[in-house]
Amino acid sequence: MLTDTHDPSMSATLRRHDAARPHGGAEFAAGMELLAGFRKVLHEEALTPLYQPIVDLASGEIIGYEGLIRGPSDSPLHVPATLFNAARLCGETAELERLCRKLHIRKFVEMGLAGKLFLNMSPDVLLMPVAWPPAPEGQLAPENIVIELTESDAPSNYPLLRQAASDYRGFGLQIAIDDLGEGFSSLRLWSELRPEFVKIDKYFVQGLDTDAVKRQFVRSIFEIAQQSRSLVIAEGIETEAELQAVRSLGIPYGQGYLLARPAMDPPAALPAQTMQFFGPAAPRHRNTDAYKGCATARKILRTVPAVADTTATNDVYDIFKKQADLHVLGVLRNGLPIGLIHRLRMLDRLARPYHRELYGNKPCAQFIENQPLIVEHDTSLQDLGYLISESNPQHLSDGFIIAEGGRFLGVGTGMDLLREITQMQIHAARYANPLTQLPGNVPINEHIEALLEGRESFAVCYCDLDHFKPFNDLYSYRKGDEAIQVTANLLRAHTDAARDFVGHIGGDDFIVVFRSPDWRQRCQRIAADFPAVTASLYKDHHLAAGGYVTENRQGIEVFHPLISISLGVTQVHADLPYSSHQVAEFAAQAKSEAKKTPGCSVFVDRRSGLPAVAALG
Repeated sequence: MLTDTHDPSMSATLRRHDAARPHGGAEFAAGMELLAGFRKVLHEEALTPLYQPIVDLASGEIIGYEGLIRGPSDSPLHVPATLFNAARLCGETAELERLCRKLHIRKFVEMGLAGKLFLNMSPDVLLMPVAWPPAPEGQLAPENIVIELTESDAPSNYPLLRQAASDYRGFGLQIAIDDLGEGFSSLRLWSELRPEFVKIDKYFVQGLDTDAVKRQFVRSIFEIAQQSRSLVIAEGIETEAELQAVRSLGIPYGQGYLLARPAMDPPAALPAQTMQFFGPAAPRHRNTDAYKGCATARKILRTVPAVADTTATNDVYDIFKKQADLHVLGVLRNGLPIGLIHRLRMLDRLARPYHRELYGNKPCAQFIENQPLIVEHDTSLQDLGYLISESNPQHLSDGFIIAEGGRFLGVGTGMDLLREITQMQIHAARYANPLTQLPGNVPINEHIEALLEGRESFAVCYCDLDHFKPFNDLYSYRKGDEAIQVTANLLRAHTDAARDFVGHIGGDDFIVVFRSPDWRQRCQRIAADFPAVTASLYKDHHLAAGGYVTENRQGIEVFHPLISISLGVTQVHADLPYSSHQVAEFAAQAKSEAKKTPGCSVFVDRRSGLPAVAALG
């Protein structure tokens, strides 16, 4: 949104363009009408401020809002890009941004929203003489305002930009860089301004859970931010898998449609269905594809005929006439699916006067009504549900195309999808551990069996707490429950939600199924971090002594060390014919070996051909 110098001869310039191309008169008139409409919007302040929450990814708490703007809903200026392009042509970018900030602050205060308000500003406007506060009415404390630089093009004068940022900080405001990674100058701008916040462009967040290169980019950004003391905000979080991938990298804040959409009246707190993604009860195992083979789009596949897009409408009519139970068929172009034709809608149109005569011999592709949703057969049903909710809910009633490598297989219906997801939720709830909400024995076995059937390599880690019973007896079962919950949270924190599976067998026993290639390092970090995360469970003198003395059943005083964790790991190779029962037996044996070493330890089963990991204490 760089501001162009106002050109008084703009009309003459438009006329020259008008004379240089056919039909230019209409385009010129439309352009002048758009600019006139913009000036009216500016004069009447006919803009609507929206707010999108920015969320603490550890707790789910809303820490602030980004201010977004929309023009009149019945005008092309409703779209922000069109609105700011018109401002640029009129030389009024600075005035438009000033008005946006004024309206955002006024409405923010009127609604009584808490936290920080992120206000967009282009670098060229930042370089203009500082005029703050932007409006006399509805003021907000400067320390609650963050100036968000939105331009990705290289600024012309970094020294002046640094001075301008310093001037705004002098008023108590903070600085953020938006869309980091979108432009070529972002890193230098970061280095020059040392902003308090850095927002990662949504390109790097979308698909983060499945793209190793993007994860490395985001990991590097976070490491640089730690050195420069900037706080990182991940933009564009749209799926639970992306959310958990962002959290696993340590990114503290985020925003996106999964968390909350922009709204005129935004929430002061996230709703309960969104809060389930945070805290101990967060279902982080959802995207590990625990029910691979029965929880994908193939599960709800309905085989239907498909015709070429050049097929005559009368021929399609005959297909429907011969198959009374056929409600939809696919349409292919060059062998690839392009859409669906629905029986009732087609017959309804052809029943109108003269329609059969007009359209009967024409290609059937004209009866494709909507852009189809095409999914691969191995797409999980949960991800399919998110795709539909985030694209067009119409797909629930219209159905969607299921393909394999782009080749048409058949269709799926919204009713079948909802039925299967409901059954999966009932199944998961039935076998979830009530204390940690982690999947129990049945889902664990199903997950391992699915990986074995899919011939995937993985590692199974059996986690057990040492000296837990004396702690439970001394501190009470409530403290024991707390210790188990702390352990569950630790395991979640050190696993990749998109690849790994955390289960709770019961009591103080857990199973982690790793598909992450760095499972070794993850196990080491779990064992290394366990003493720190459980330190708050003890009384100070017990913590200082490294344990406590209690009487055993014979009345003899016995010293018991603090709780530690033992991790026994067995690696399963895709080409080995193991059963889930054998895998469980190997993991239990590895756990028993780990418990022979005092303190927190990790033991790797040697049958996997890998050396055992050294104990950690």
